[in-house]
Amino acid sequence: MNYQTYEPHSELDAIVKCHWILEVPGDMEAPKQRIIPDGCIEMCFILGDDVKRFTSETEYIIQPRAMVFGQITKPYFVQPTGYVNTFAVRFYPFGFANFITKPIHELADKETPLTSLFEENSARQLEQKIIEASSTRSRIEVVENFLLGKLKEAFVIDNIVKSTIDALSSTKGKAPINSILKDKLSKRRSLERKFSKQVGISPKQLGKIIRLQAALKLMLNNKGEKLTQVAYESEYYDQAHFIKDFKEFTGTNPKEYLSDDQMMLSSLIYSKD
Repeated sequence: MNYQTYEPHSELDAIVKCHWILEVPGDMEAPKQRIIPDGCIEMCFILGDDVKRFTSETEYIIQPRAMVFGQITKPYFVQPTGYVNTFAVRFYPFGFANFITKPIHELADKETPLTSLFEENSARQLEQKIIEASSTRSRIEVVENFLLGKLKEAFVIDNIVKSTIDALSSTKGKAPINSILKDKLSKRRSLERKFSKQVGISPKQLGKIIRLQAALKLMLNNKGEKLTQVAYESEYYDQAHFIKDFKEFTGTNPKEYLSDDQMMLSSLIYSKD
């Protein structure tokens, strides 16, 4: 399994977190993989065999080969049908809203074909260029030219949204929204509306996701560490609150997480991110 990340162009690094690739040989028997929230939005191009996304225990859809997956608020399962070769762009929580007119919250927990978000010919040309590109670097150049072309006017990231996300990120999701806003509590409702428009989920949800991500990294990098210590370092009220949030966003408990072969992909991504 080969997962790699790449830095974005300097003119995009305020809104694009990274580009990434994932390759898995077709002869590697892959169980269902549990995908969990990370607070970001992904533009994905499936270059290998089809990938299933399960809508129930036994039912699934085939994911579009060029799509955007919106904010994830609950875990879901995917499974490759063979060779995996995926190229993707990972946007910061507020990043992708700069490129589309569709309300960002409408993208949550589902895949949306690029042709539904951009002019059809433009979207199909982008997909074809990505397919025909001879290397990852070439694909990055293609997609960045596309994104830069969409930013004909200087993009505007609302200051209160960005400063809130920066505070959540710097405190690893530990800071309450009220403490971030300080003397701006009257702007709480305005912040909620702006988050819905630019991020697709509430500030509280994003904070819980960022906090969980930090706890996951602690667990992955210190596999012998006790859950009580992880909960303490992540500043959960107690271990019970930690386990409750963990199950909400992953669908499993922390002890099962580390030994679950359905978490191989997530563990690989979050240990490197």
